[in-house]
Amino acid sequence: MTTIRTPARDKLLSAASRLFYDHGISATGIDAIIAEAGVAKMSLYNNFSSKDELVSTYIQARHEEWLQLYAIRLERCETPVDRILAVFDAYIDHAEFAYDHGFRGCGLLNAAAELPAGAPGRATMARHKAQVEGILRDELVQLTSPDCADVTAEHLSFLLEGAMSRAGLEGQPDRLHHARSLAESLVKTL
Repeated sequence: MTTIRTPARDKLLSAASRLFYDHGISATGIDAIIAEAGVAKMSLYNNFSSKDELVSTYIQARHEEWLQLYAIRLERCETPVDRILAVFDAYIDHAEFAYDHGFRGCGLLNAAAELPAGAPGRATMARHKAQVEGILRDELVQLTSPDCADVTAEHLSFLLEGAMSRAGLEGQPDRLHHARSLAESLVKTL
């Protein structure tokens, strides 16, 4: 039987992702990541130049993870309304992961709260949030005027982020399900 070995980079990123989400970036030291990954310390520096680079990679991975969840949801969509609700569904899917220490809200927003203004990771997070709002707008423009699509996309984005924050505080995705229902009602009036 052949065993498949996971590259050290993947082990480190996986360990960092779990620890950063569960405990926070600042509270997670390099030694904890190395121990969780089960790799030698040199493996970290052979794959990442610093903790900052590991944090940036984690943030990018969270963004790509959400895009994958959204792509899966899109496969079942036929209408602009379906595709708008798929954005909410992808967030719900993320919230319903089996997190080791429970759901704590949006990993990107949690990370943003810890990074100083101007940190490169914050720009990645801002691009993610803008991309989500852009997805909403692109679908809304098929249902209404461009001006109304702009305003409604912003409203839906605020609804989504507020629900994600509250769901994180409560440790469960109920607020996201409610936000999805509100979004569906709003979009169906256009």
